[in-house]
This record gives sequence, structure tokens and C-alpha cells, in this order.
Amino acid sequence: MPFAKTGKDFLKKTGNLILYTFFAPGAPNWSLVILCFMQIDAKSLEYCLQHTTAVQPVLQALERETNIRTLHPQMLSGPYQGMLLQLISHMVRPRRVLEVGTFTGYSAICLAQGLVEDGLLYTLESNDEHAPIVRKHVHAAGLDNKIRLLLGDAATLIPQLDETFDLIFLDAGKLDYARHYALCLPKLRPGGFLLADNVLWDGKVVHDMKDATAQALREFNTMVQADDRVDNLLLPLRDGVMLIRKR
Repeated sequence: MPFAKTGKDFLKKTGNLILYTFFAPGAPNWSLVILCFMQIDAKSLEYCLQHTTAVQPVLQALERETNIRTLHPQMLSGPYQGMLLQLISHMVRPRRVLEVGTFTGYSAICLAQGLVEDGLLYTLESNDEHAPIVRKHVHAAGLDNKIRLLLGDAATLIPQLDETFDLIFLDAGKLDYARHYALCLPKLRPGGFLLADNVLWDGKVVHDMKDATAQALREFNTMVQADDRVDNLLLPLRDGVMLIRKR
């Protein structure tokens, strides 16, 4: 059941911690909930990065090439989020993974790390100009037999995949998230996980009511929150990651 705001909700700042206190509905009574968040400054973030496993050389090389050869290198997942994807993949141990939105292949390489022996990752990309970079670094990672790059429109490709997936990552056009979610969820096994990236859109989903992409993501987040087929957690990591588990 979604959390509900009441007249007794309040925020309190204590040092670098923000405490959000509210009442959540539950049977038979309402329950007091206290959530604790930490404000991360640059020095604290640097400390977190220093205490996170270093990325593989192939990912470092891919990040360098992405920065040199693409117009929007900030679209790359990067080492911190990449490690999260890698660890989730290791926890799930998927046989089949679907990624919607390859870009240059960084997240695909991370997600492929936890595949079982006969596992396969399908990654869908609409921009064929990225394909040579993807294939180069997938080969360098020794994952030619684990990652299958499919070029074209995701809304056309997804229905053609006769697979049941254990793990799905949405990271293509944000205006298409709702459509891609509707196509992907039936292909996700019960107990499987779906992650959607960039769901905070640089904070614009909260602060910018005019931005079209922010509006689409607000609608997507609201749709997921109301979907009784799933459990979900919106993580304020990087640009916002919605972690979804199919019941």
C-alpha cells in the first residue's frame, strides 16, 4: 500500500541527517514511520567511491572512449552505478537479462557479470552509430557469447523476444518508459527485478512542472507506485533508480 501524507508529516534536519516522519496506513491501525536520509557532500561521496570496488580496465577504457567519441557521455552509467548493477546481477544470478537502451555498452557489461553459465543478455539500441563501440568493448570484456546487441526500435523488438527474463534494465528514451514497462513486465518472471534509470531527472520530477521529460517520468513513477503487481523502491542514487520486483 502506498505511503500516505497526513497533516502530521514533518521533516527535521539533524546534522547531515534528514528525518522524515509520517503515518502510513496499515491493518488494523496507522503506523508511525520514520525515514532517515543522509545529505552527501562531495567529500563524503569521494569517500564512498574510495571504498567501492574499482571498475575493470575494460570499463575504464570504454568510459574514456565514450567521453571522446559521443555527444552525450553523461548518459553512461559510470563506475558507482555500474557496480550497483553488477552486484544486483550477481545477487539475482540471471539466466536471461534484457536491457532497453544500450548507449555504448557500459551497463550491459556490468549486468552480464552475474549471468549463469548458459546466460544471455539482450541489449536493445536505436542508434546504430554506437554499435561499433559496443561490439569493441564487449569483445574486450570476453562477453561475445553472453551479450546480444539488437538494433532498432525497442517497442518493435521487445514483442519479438520469446524469452522470460530474470532481470530487466530500462534506460532508453524517458518519454517511452511507460510503454516499455508495459511491454517488459509480462516478460519478467515472478520474483524477477526491473530497474528504471534516471527517474528523478536531475530533480526536475519534483521541481520542474513544465519539463516534458520530467512530466513523463512523474507519470511513470506514479504508475509504478500504483501497480499492485510489483513492489518498488525509488533510490536517490545518481539520477534516480527505480528498483521494482514483480510479485
